Amino acid sequence: MRKLAVMMAAFLALAGCSGMKVEDFKNEQPKLTLEDYFEGRSKAWGVFEDRFGNVRRQFTVDIEGSWDEAAQELTLVEDFDYSDGETERRVWELTKTGPTTYEGTAGGVVGVAKGEISGNAFNWTYTFDLPVGGSTWRVDFDDWMFLQPGGVIVNRATVSKWGIDIGRAMIFFRKVDAASEEASAPVSGAKLAAE
Repeated sequence: MRKLAVMMAAFLALAGCSGMKVEDFKNEQPKLTLEDYFEGRSKAWGVFEDRFGNVRRQFTVDIEGSWDEAAQELTLVEDFDYSDGETERRVWELTKTGPTTYEGTAGGVVGVAKGEISGNAFNWTYTFDLPVGGSTWRVDFDDWMFLQPGGVIVNRATVSKWGIDIGRAMIFFRKVDAASEEASAPVSGAKLAAE
């Protein structure tokens, strides 16, 4: 468990550096291509913490992706299962607008999300109507994904309102093995604690 905490702290320090740009990662490997990684099935595990570092929600996501080469469109159907019993489906429609750029829409997204990829990194920014209790907050997401050796994507999204950070999501993605229909060997806290 200590090893996992150290890894997460190091990643947060890296991702939290001000002035970070996607081109800073142009030489990092393995190279991330969204349509290659997310075509087919993948799974994610995540937590959302408030601005004080308190974990407010934990969740898993089952993702089904399909890539239309002719239209240059990636569709992601995301089924969220929260630890409090709530479920949610979000469908992303992403269009590859250039060799390294993407635009996307989904329910709750205000306008168009814009993203850029370089090396092993993808930076994705958008405004989102986030349900909170009985109301809706309009918030901004600054979302970073980093493909790691072994096929894991580490995702850190900062959520802000009026330019003030109100929380952060940490998510780990893994491709699902089509033969076994299970995510192949996700890194877990229990496994790290045993090492």
